[in-house]
Amino acid sequence: MATSEVKTNDPMIDPATGEYRVIAQGQTFRSVTEKITRIVLTPHTPLGWFALFGVGGAGATMLLVAVTWLFLKGVGIWAITQPIAWGFAIINFVWWIGIGHAGTLISAILLLFKQSWRNSINRFAEAMTIFAVVCAGMFPLIHVGRPWLGYWLLPYPNTMNVWPQFRSPLLWDVFAVSTYATISVVFWYIGMVPDFGTMRDRSESKLGQYVYGMLSLGWRGSVRHWVRYETASLLLAGLATPLVLSVHTVISFDFAVAVLPGWHTTIFPPYFVAGAIYSGFAMVLTLAIPLRKFYHLEGLVTERHIDNMGKVMLATGFIVGYGYGMEVFMAWYSASHWEAFMMWNRMFGPMGWSYWVLVTCNLFIPLTTLWSRKLRTNIPFMFLLSLIVNTGMWFERFVIVVTSLYRDFLPSSWGTYRATKWDYMTYVGTLGLFTALFLLFVRFLPMIPMSEIRMMLPGAKIQPKKVAEAGD
Repeated sequence: MATSEVKTNDPMIDPATGEYRVIAQGQTFRSVTEKITRIVLTPHTPLGWFALFGVGGAGATMLLVAVTWLFLKGVGIWAITQPIAWGFAIINFVWWIGIGHAGTLISAILLLFKQSWRNSINRFAEAMTIFAVVCAGMFPLIHVGRPWLGYWLLPYPNTMNVWPQFRSPLLWDVFAVSTYATISVVFWYIGMVPDFGTMRDRSESKLGQYVYGMLSLGWRGSVRHWVRYETASLLLAGLATPLVLSVHTVISFDFAVAVLPGWHTTIFPPYFVAGAIYSGFAMVLTLAIPLRKFYHLEGLVTERHIDNMGKVMLATGFIVGYGYGMEVFMAWYSASHWEAFMMWNRMFGPMGWSYWVLVTCNLFIPLTTLWSRKLRTNIPFMFLLSLIVNTGMWFERFVIVVTSLYRDFLPSSWGTYRATKWDYMTYVGTLGLFTALFLLFVRFLPMIPMSEIRMMLPGAKIQPKKVAEAGD
């Protein structure tokens, strides 16, 4: 295939290799630079951006109201009761952390494996990771009941010589999430340094030149700069790669270390990691598809990217399905009537509807459709599927938390769970906050890495100086 040309009319097929191009034909150094910088440097913000930002801002305001009332009244405004001592806060925390996993995988692991198709989507996937961690990070703080004492979770020297309880999963979450956030922010920023240099040189306003000049750290595109940039990227990728496995593994320990039917199972760490990547790629699709349409980026975020993300979702979806199957199998194989009742009640009890929603959204619909390449490259279908998967993954966390708790060991202590308006306001508010932060990123920072895209163009191999000067 590499030695003979392929006859095809598809502009996305490379006739020399028969493989899909990473970017469309006709792209040049200057066209890539113009297309991406124009989104940021234009003085006219599209009205659609203002409309979406207004919706996100309204959601963020709702979150502020809900959290303020929570601080004033306490966690009693939520629907947490006995035996359901955990509710929306933990569900949303695990869901948001899972959404952030695709950014780390696309940025770090695919970089180490030299997967060039990641280049068009890694920047906003990294931004998605950071903003998802922002939304997730507030829940461990606000759900403890006394958030003003949140600094007690930090191991700092104090006069009372009192240290945090290092055997508490809550403390493990603090270390895991803070490490994840730090590495993600540094990786995200270092990747934008060459693009900040381009933005500095192309900006027509003094403020833009000053701000982007400060952010570019004196970038000039010299060989020395490129060597250090590549070295830093590889080192950070090596540091971030274990986080893909470790962070959600630690999150799963919130449940797995408890001696409770439905929670104390060894399948949780890999099952949680696969589920996090599954929902993370679904969210990348949810963001990428409207962006490529709204900003006319079809030549940069191509059908090949959508297709590859569908393949990753198919693989991780089967791992998630295996986890569901092992839960059912172990409930039977353990010969524990507590486990067996928990699983039967999870499926057919008063809240069994939530279990079948997650099975339908996470298994039946995706795993029967993603086999088809025609459907994987059908843009409207993939957008709808991404929403379905993220809905299913939220219900997965709901099922793990609620249906493992609401039928206790004693029938006299059985209860039910009905979220209050403050639960819903907090959740919807985090969606608004995420939307607002992401829209600000799209408006003021380059959402696609120009330097990496230009490196993939013909004649750009090992020519960092040429690529750096392309936008001048």
